Amino acid sequence: MSAARLLSAMLLGIILVAGCSKPEVEGPVMFKDYAKQLPPGHLALRKLTDPADYPDFSNDFHNRPALLAAAESSLEYLSKPSSENYFPYGEITHQWAVASLEHFAGLLETTGTSRELADAVVRDFDVYQSVGCDDYGTVFFTGYYCPIFDGRQERDDVFRYPLYRLPADLVKDEAGHTLGRRGADDTISPYPSRRTIEEQGLLAGSEIAWLKDPFEAYVVSVQGSAKLRLEDGSLLELGYAGNNGHEYTSVGRLMVDDGLLGAGSLSLQAMIRYFSEHPDDVPRYCRQNDRYIFFQEIPGGPWGSIGVPVLPYRSLATDKEVYPRACLAFLETRLPFLRDREVIMVPYSCFALDHDTGGAIRAAGRCDVFMGVGAKAEALAGRTGSEGKLYYLFLKPELLSE
Repeated sequence: MSAARLLSAMLLGIILVAGCSKPEVEGPVMFKDYAKQLPPGHLALRKLTDPADYPDFSNDFHNRPALLAAAESSLEYLSKPSSENYFPYGEITHQWAVASLEHFAGLLETTGTSRELADAVVRDFDVYQSVGCDDYGTVFFTGYYCPIFDGRQERDDVFRYPLYRLPADLVKDEAGHTLGRRGADDTISPYPSRRTIEEQGLLAGSEIAWLKDPFEAYVVSVQGSAKLRLEDGSLLELGYAGNNGHEYTSVGRLMVDDGLLGAGSLSLQAMIRYFSEHPDDVPRYCRQNDRYIFFQEIPGGPWGSIGVPVLPYRSLATDKEVYPRACLAFLETRLPFLRDREVIMVPYSCFALDHDTGGAIRAAGRCDVFMGVGAKAEALAGRTGSEGKLYYLFLKPELLSE
């Protein structure tokens, strides 16, 4: 699944329009560049030397089986020889990352309470904190989800908006980054933009599915995954296969800039309402986002960019250029939850695994939390947008040989 997610990028668009500080803090709104890039060669993590600076690991009381499953998925990824290409991460070797996850999985199975687990983590692990967007650890957290829409595998008069398979002429490097389009003379040029693909019908015949609403097709094409409900009631599961190599542009930001939606009222639901009333504006705005996602049929997901299933609240998406893939993390922020049919924001901290990435999740100041599948997850993901802290945990060196 690509984390070039409509919801996360849309929320970041609000921040860039209005500026942002912590929602609960009164006073002047201060602009923060959450997408600020680190200097070349710098990584996002800084080792904490004083345990007094550690977060409170004892607050994570819920759903330990899902956390164990997420850790095991990371270990499955790290068992692949190709995963060794992304280590060392600073001083952390591939073997060190594996040992850290194995040790943590063991603690999940042997500790009886969250307090016992927290004490064991402080005893056995070193803690590294993200430098964030400002070198003070500020990370902006957004949410993403996997939508469920009606779809068809053949075009008809209703279902006429396509999603495409990975084109045969698209060229990637060994790390999966798009290099461009291979021509007849074997030269490689930039792959066409969304506008060119759609206006010229470049990929006709490569459709993998059809949707009945153009904005739903757009949501899927930037969300990076979907479950499509077919005519017989079965689900066609689509996952990320690649992208055209272009940068992401927030459609929500463009709509705010043009005065169609207010920054304070921008939401996925507001965009859906607007485009249902003004369908002719869908291509006008959506084609300004040059980035385009291609799909493959892949059951058992949704899947993260490292090829493992993502789990609600236990899978994170980060910039893999500056964060270590598959490794153990801990986050502190505010997230939405549904209580008594009302969505409320509450302080939240938990262990999670770094499973995903995407075009809208760039730099040390950004992190995306997977919120789940379907309408409820959409409602929660659409309301996720808070500052917080992000930590990674690695086994103390003296325990590596034990």
